[in-house]
Amino acid sequence: MTMKLYGHPDSGHAYKVKLCLEVAGISHDYEEIDIFSERESRPADFRKNSRFHEVPLLIDEGSAYVQSNAILIHVATKYKILGAQNEKTFNRCIEWLFWEANKIGLCLPQLRASRKFKQFQLSEGAQQWLSDRYLHDVNILEAELSDQRKFIIGDEPTIADFSLCGYLYFSDEARVEVPQFVREWLARISDLNGWRHPYELMAVRE
Repeated sequence: MTMKLYGHPDSGHAYKVKLCLEVAGISHDYEEIDIFSERESRPADFRKNSRFHEVPLLIDEGSAYVQSNAILIHVATKYKILGAQNEKTFNRCIEWLFWEANKIGLCLPQLRASRKFKQFQLSEGAQQWLSDRYLHDVNILEAELSDQRKFIIGDEPTIADFSLCGYLYFSDEARVEVPQFVREWLARISDLNGWRHPYELMAVRE
């Protein structure tokens, strides 16, 4: 049974998973879900399997996997790739995935949504709070990458890189600056075979 991913071009969380699958060369189908539509109007198979009514959703061998970082863990452990080959490395990956979920993976998507979509616009005070949080978080990444290692854990990409990079490719829409070492790390991810910008990678092609 072919693996199937449900996502949307505006979802950096879905992009993490799609990028991981493409770089890893894992064959899969892809269906775009209109995340701005009423939930009741979304495809029945998506509504049945997406426990939190969100993208990404991955169907693999008849089982449904939700939440982007949980999906990344599933993919890595199933295929023993992207850090899962080594217990110590994989433990580091898990640490970064938990950090991302409560740090840059929280403030940056909300800030971008507020500054891009009128219906999600927050007060100036809330935007400033999110901006301050982003600055704190991105500077942790900057310090981590200051030794100019290739990827977040070493010389090879892991699921930690895919988790952390997702919304940083939307930094222009969030109207935030990306510091030097983080920019260089994103450039190295962009050089990976299979990489494309979210709006290109997540677009449905006839």
